[in-house]
Amino acid sequence: MSGVVIVGGGPAAHRLAHRLHALGHRDAVTVIGAEPRPAYNRALLGSVLDGTLSADRLALPALPATVRTLTGARAVSIDRARRTVHLKDGRELPYDVLVLATGARPRIPDLPGLVTARGRLAEGARTLRTAADSHPLPPGPVVVLGGGVLGVESALALRHAGKEVTLVQRSGRLMQRQLDGPASHALAQWARSRDVTLHLGRRAEEYAPGKLVLDDGQVLAAGTLLLCTGTQPETTLARAGDLTVRDGIVVDAQLRTDDPLIHAMGDCAQHTDVTGTTLIQAWDQAEALARILTGTGTAYVPARHLLRPRVRGMDIVSLAPQAPERDTDTAVSLRDAARGRYARLALRDGRIHTGVVVGPAAAVAAVSGLYARDAPVPADLLALLSGADVPYADTDATADDAVACHCNNVTFRRLRAAWAGGAHDSQALARATRATTGCGGCTAVVRRLCTTLAAAGGAGPAGTHTAVDTAGGGTP
Repeated sequence: MSGVVIVGGGPAAHRLAHRLHALGHRDAVTVIGAEPRPAYNRALLGSVLDGTLSADRLALPALPATVRTLTGARAVSIDRARRTVHLKDGRELPYDVLVLATGARPRIPDLPGLVTARGRLAEGARTLRTAADSHPLPPGPVVVLGGGVLGVESALALRHAGKEVTLVQRSGRLMQRQLDGPASHALAQWARSRDVTLHLGRRAEEYAPGKLVLDDGQVLAAGTLLLCTGTQPETTLARAGDLTVRDGIVVDAQLRTDDPLIHAMGDCAQHTDVTGTTLIQAWDQAEALARILTGTGTAYVPARHLLRPRVRGMDIVSLAPQAPERDTDTAVSLRDAARGRYARLALRDGRIHTGVVVGPAAAVAAVSGLYARDAPVPADLLALLSGADVPYADTDATADDAVACHCNNVTFRRLRAAWAGGAHDSQALARATRATTGCGGCTAVVRRLCTTLAAAGGAGPAGTHTAVDTAGGGTP
């Protein structure tokens, strides 16, 4: 192959370009990004919104010098016969392989007064999808519309920043698609304890700058209306190229569209009737596609679905919430309302099939690790769900390629390398790698690794085991 063109400047495109180079691809790679800045970690936009991170700290590592990056460039059409991509500024880019990583765009609700006659959001209304959306909010109360993952994360982040925050959710539960009833209730209690006002089971009826009217007649003061009402795959370019699109761009096991020279991945792609990806899933697709394009892999195999929302002060993990359960599954639950703890697991053949855990951090990390690797659960399930130190000798919790910090995609290899370079405590590791600087959910894991490495008197051997697992797996 002589040229790979990647349309999209997000984390998935960035990962693909990096991994192509790492796997030996030395021919031309071009990344086309519509935003005026290079790729950054969108998952941390909430941390910019609440002031705990500056926007420049979102930047992902620089791409290899051999990768050509075009920022502020918008692809508008594909000429499949000539194998060229046309940009809005008139440029044409030839390709041998084209990858669509165009992501998703915010879903704008049909709400009277929300959109102007020119098709723009009315004054005071905004979304949170790009770095430009995360600039400081004006003074005044904030209403967050939508109680999914982004809505909850944003509401708590803004409250932490000192804003007066109200969240409106049409259903009666927060994060309804990810959490069961008790877990959602625990989350709602936590939000209220942080002085976030919740209107659950309420529908927005009308918006005007400065106010939002609900279906029960209440009028909420809204200096800012933050729309967290979901996303939809960005398929405009694929449709213009006459590729098959249903909810997303339809791809096969090789992440190919119906044109064998065009692939799609991330939020814009629809693989096995599933659209929408977490950041980790998008990175997994980028890794798989890099291997497919370099001949070192044959197909994309979806990783197990694990979600750890960035809820400040509360540790939560949701494990395959849509997976159907069987009567023969073993149900395990633990509830400690006084401490705000809750867990429910469905075990199949001695392994975690689906479930949810709300705190403590050690239990969330341990359960996440066991689930991600499809490892057998220990005999002492109470100790596991309570966050007690339980050695899991049959898991490879901290192997070099396992991801310790999902917010910043920091592997244990990077942490050990930073330790070997002189970063001998968790704060030093945070400065060197950014681990723990996102949601903070990996702090206990990083501290435990420090203890292990200090006891070993050095950087520690690859694959060192610890009592606490961390979620998922990944690539350096």
